[in-house]
Amino acid sequence: MADSVRVRVPATAANLGPGYDCMGLALDLWDEVEVDVLDRPGVHIDVTGEGADTVPHDESHLVVATLRQGLAEFGYPRPDAGLHLRAVNAIPHSRGLGSSAAAIVSGLALAWGVARPAVPLDRTELLRLAAAIEGHPDNVAPAIFGGAQLAWSRGDVVHHIGLRVDPSIIGRVFIPDRHVPTALARQVLPEQVDRGDAVHQVLAASLLVTALTTAPEHLLAATEDWLHQPYRRTLMPESGALMDSLRDRGVPAVISGAGPAVLALGTRTQLEEGCDVDATGFVSRDLRVGEGVHIL
Repeated sequence: MADSVRVRVPATAANLGPGYDCMGLALDLWDEVEVDVLDRPGVHIDVTGEGADTVPHDESHLVVATLRQGLAEFGYPRPDAGLHLRAVNAIPHSRGLGSSAAAIVSGLALAWGVARPAVPLDRTELLRLAAAIEGHPDNVAPAIFGGAQLAWSRGDVVHHIGLRVDPSIIGRVFIPDRHVPTALARQVLPEQVDRGDAVHQVLAASLLVTALTTAPEHLLAATEDWLHQPYRRTLMPESGALMDSLRDRGVPAVISGAGPAVLALGTRTQLEEGCDVDATGFVSRDLRVGEGVHIL
């Protein structure tokens, strides 16, 4: 068993427009988290970067809570052992870039490294546990496996298919200085949708798989959405306006996850069509497709 483990976990963008709750993409933006197992009780937490002044510094910290759950699940004899957690966070919180999924995945990966340091990380087992904690696998699957992932649950079994993203595709993330809680973003969604909208959604989601893997020229049509983005506009009007401005210029753009970050996804040439867009109030970053969690 290990006394100290460090992991690296990527940001993720879920939905990608029409892939609501079943598609996600890892981005080359990382949190690094390290834990030392102590010979005294209690928990000590040091956070640098995102969330340093807002996340809890006790047992309710999501990484700590998930880490303890993982220690018990993986057979560690002292799941209530004292812990010193150090996190260097780069993933913005409550912006639609998978910060909670990253916390859950990092906690489970830390637990695996502590309890089973000689055993290669079982990513399938991590996916099962992380999806159960998160409630759906669209963010945790790419956080674990990297790249683009199609993921879904049937009973207690979580399935995923990795998509080989065309190497010319990059992301440009526009991050606003405001939060939208995921729970609130879910509350505004209707229980029923128009049949025509559902048909359009199926077409776009089907096309998205092809556009991501072999035909990026179809990404603009493939990233259209009728199920969630139209209903969330009142919660993030600036994000909706920016997305519209990008799409009007031919740039494939979506609300990242539950928002309010906006993700433009395409080739360098496609993204340059939006170089003159007014992104006041947003910080933009170009990001490559990321790898999955790994133990350092």
